[in-house]
Amino acid sequence: MSLQEFWFILIGVLFTGYFVLEGFDFGVGMLMPILGKGSDARRRVVLNTIGPVWDGNEVWLLTAGGAMFAAFPEWYASLFSGFYIALLLVLVALILRICAIEYRSKIDDPKWRARCDIGIGIGSWIPALAWGWVFANVVRGVPLNEKKQITGSVWELLGPYALLGGLATGLLFALHGAVFLVLKTGGEVRDDAVRTVRLLLVPTAVVVGAFGVWTQLAYGTGWTWIPLVLAVIGLLIACAASFAHRDGWGFTGTTLTVAAATVLLFGSLYPNVLPSTISDLFDLTIDNASSTPYTLKVMSWAAVIVTPVVLAYQGWTYWVFRKRITVEQIPPPIGLPLQSALPVETAVPQDSSKD
Repeated sequence: MSLQEFWFILIGVLFTGYFVLEGFDFGVGMLMPILGKGSDARRRVVLNTIGPVWDGNEVWLLTAGGAMFAAFPEWYASLFSGFYIALLLVLVALILRICAIEYRSKIDDPKWRARCDIGIGIGSWIPALAWGWVFANVVRGVPLNEKKQITGSVWELLGPYALLGGLATGLLFALHGAVFLVLKTGGEVRDDAVRTVRLLLVPTAVVVGAFGVWTQLAYGTGWTWIPLVLAVIGLLIACAASFAHRDGWGFTGTTLTVAAATVLLFGSLYPNVLPSTISDLFDLTIDNASSTPYTLKVMSWAAVIVTPVVLAYQGWTYWVFRKRITVEQIPPPIGLPLQSALPVETAVPQDSSKD
């Protein structure tokens, strides 16, 4: 395996981790108005499920972007300049989501919390739809000229395949988030999350299946049938687990689907990193878009040393905050009389949930 292949695979792994972990974060934010309807305590239960982990999940995107910049600077430059408006919109949405989560509990005012909830929703829906649209266009190819610049108008990037990709990731992340809420909540919130999972299963399977088959037939290779089949198996596992009340297996199923779909996209892209629809001569590949061998070698040693530490720390975080959350465990908002609070041993620590 060449260093270029190693780093292409590693970037694929980083984006897979990002979509798996941040995917259910987005799903929770997307479903918060539905599953949190009725009371602020329900909304706080929904938000607290991702409270200890959402900011750590976003680090996967920063790492993937940094790895792309260092290992394949031509890919990074062409992609981020050609999709500048879309990626800027994603960045603004993520910033809005971060601020809404962090500042939601700072003012004890229902109107303030409602505005923050809107920010969480917008900051979750936009990236969930945009990432599918961006990666679908990357796999399909873009009008890349001899100067490695994406030409043409934005309308050329709004084809049926790209729009289907955006809808696929939006539905898949919503389902992934609903299954995560089934796993992490109890009581009435969990009951509503179970119903939401069952409502989302069929439309998600249809849209994701159509996008996966289109990707495989138009851009895939022989071996990429494997991740496509695994993605279907993951949805079947999630469906069966939903009716068998096997919450852990349900989350395993949607995790498998998200991971397999990402592998399908990167596998269909290889050995290109950004195909050109103008001419094959203008394609960016893992060879002509990469950094020097010395740079890749130094980065490889750093990745081998640091990556296991990061994975161990994040795994420990999930283990510590593995228990379910219910409405009864939510303490009163800041500013209410102390005697109305639940006993300390039953309350969820306020500082650990960001809310």
